[in-house]
Amino acid sequence: MNSLVAYEDSESDTEEPEDGPSPSTPPATEHGLTSGTANDVAPSSLCCGTAAVGVARNLYPIGPHSRPTAVPSFTRTGDAFSKSEVNFINCPPNPQKRPPGGETVRLYIPKRLRQEQSEVPKEVKCDVEEKSHDHTVQSARSIFKVSNYLGPYLPEKYKETGIPRNVVFQMQEHSGPVNRVQWCPVKQFSHLLLSASMDSTVKVWDGVDSGRCLRTIHSHRMAVRDAQWSLCGQKILSGGFDSILHLTDVETGKDLFNAKNDWKIGVVRFHPIDPNLFICGGFSPAIKAWDVRASKVIHVYRASVQQHFDVLFLRDGKEFLSTTDSVSRDSADRTIIAWDFGTAAKISNQIFHERYTCPSLALHPTESAFVAQTNGDYIALFSAQRPYKMNKRKRYEGHKVEGFAVGCEFSPDGSLIVTGSSEGAVYFYNYHTSKIIRSLPGDGNACVTVNYHPVLTSLLATAYWDGQIRVWQ
Repeated sequence: MNSLVAYEDSESDTEEPEDGPSPSTPPATEHGLTSGTANDVAPSSLCCGTAAVGVARNLYPIGPHSRPTAVPSFTRTGDAFSKSEVNFINCPPNPQKRPPGGETVRLYIPKRLRQEQSEVPKEVKCDVEEKSHDHTVQSARSIFKVSNYLGPYLPEKYKETGIPRNVVFQMQEHSGPVNRVQWCPVKQFSHLLLSASMDSTVKVWDGVDSGRCLRTIHSHRMAVRDAQWSLCGQKILSGGFDSILHLTDVETGKDLFNAKNDWKIGVVRFHPIDPNLFICGGFSPAIKAWDVRASKVIHVYRASVQQHFDVLFLRDGKEFLSTTDSVSRDSADRTIIAWDFGTAAKISNQIFHERYTCPSLALHPTESAFVAQTNGDYIALFSAQRPYKMNKRKRYEGHKVEGFAVGCEFSPDGSLIVTGSSEGAVYFYNYHTSKIIRSLPGDGNACVTVNYHPVLTSLLATAYWDGQIRVWQ
């Protein structure tokens, strides 16, 4: 019995507005972060996008069907944030004025003159193409510059993880549920936040300085179920319901690798040691391991199940775990399976003995342990050493899952376990005592994925079933 929510195959149809902005309307001005409160700004200036404090621009993302949607307005006073200081404003585009009668008057150009204009010398064409290419590369490289806010924290050693209290940014450009968010693993570029959505797009955000969308990748034709940064932070691996794997270069937006699968993809994971290897699973009894260099499958891992929900590499990459939809009245056999990566052999399928499926897994950053989110509304703790024994004395419970693919993870120092919930709240558990320390309120939409920042000790990204992404501090 599959306990996860059934996803619909859907494509995102975005309607382009007929009219552009009015020539008479002044453009929005840009402002940096300044101290003050949102109440210091007149509402009229906020709505039109001028004289606003801390306006974060939306860049035009890559792709033929993209357009800016919402402009978040925020204020930052020192390091403190409050909900009352965060305003999110949707600015509708002003209709462009047209000539009377609905027709445009075109000047007559003689045929001979049109032919002369069309015959552009090759040298001019090459120069234009080179300038366009240089502009694209320069724009892309600007994504990977070190964040102004993040820079001073990079030389410091990671300290004790803090629990965020307030929303810093709220991004609302996705038109479908967001299945995955992840900060870039390269510390100097960790201001970049990846998101994968059911609206068939993968987006890259500036989640530290501005909350802006910097890149939109339109490689997929259907819902994107999962995506992950490469170890170098320059590439993104993604898979979805169009059954196609894509490895995309973030700078250029081009495919470095793509492959057609036999089934819908639900999860993709890079090998923790070899960046050229990755595994993918989904709506199939099989999990496949790919080698990007040869563009071929190197291993197939088969189990008597219908679907794999999540996969997790253990520390050295020689073994990995998968969770499945297999659950019966008498036994929880094959709910969590341990595999040998090199030989494709099953190491154990008798790990979790309770009759609940597990939508997500997370590995402890320092200790030999991992946790499994269960549809029994609790998180179970296991040893990461054979025979992967479950710790029956610790159970992290208090949140609700209710059939959603709710994700959980450890804080970078391993002291906390953070999880979303079906009601939208975010819960923080003490890893050692298994007690709830605090929870962040939700708005009723399921919080399905969470991710702690690798450098800033209290920065957390969360994503929701209604398409929103929030950054907390």
